Amino acid sequence: MNLICPYCGNESKKCTGLEIFPERKDLIDKIFYRCISCDAHVGCHPGTDKPLGSLADSNLRSLRSQLHSIFDPLWKEGIWGTRRQAYIKLSYLLGIELNDCHIGMFNVDQCKKAMIIRQLPLI
Repeated sequence: MNLICPYCGNESKKCTGLEIFPERKDLIDKIFYRCISCDAHVGCHPGTDKPLGSLADSNLRSLRSQLHSIFDPLWKEGIWGTRRQAYIKLSYLLGIELNDCHIGMFNVDQCKKAMIIRQLPLI
């Protein structure tokens, strides 16, 4: 499986973390898909070559990371219930189907829209 890059249309290549993050010893053996042309990449589920989401450039990766830092505590600390319950609530707030509600698949606009959760009361 090689993903098509949404930025340049080129086919991505499977690689290891050593190629993308040579300074990160913890990522050396992890599998990624990477577009060589524009450096968009995505990691894979542990022990598989199944992508965690879609290829992302540095801006989108940053937004996804920021969103995870806001969203993940909501389920990890039980504020929005379980992880599944939190994603159900997020899909409702964003007006998207639950099957489409995965931060690793969000585009820039969806990430920015989802950032509203930091302004919601945590009750």
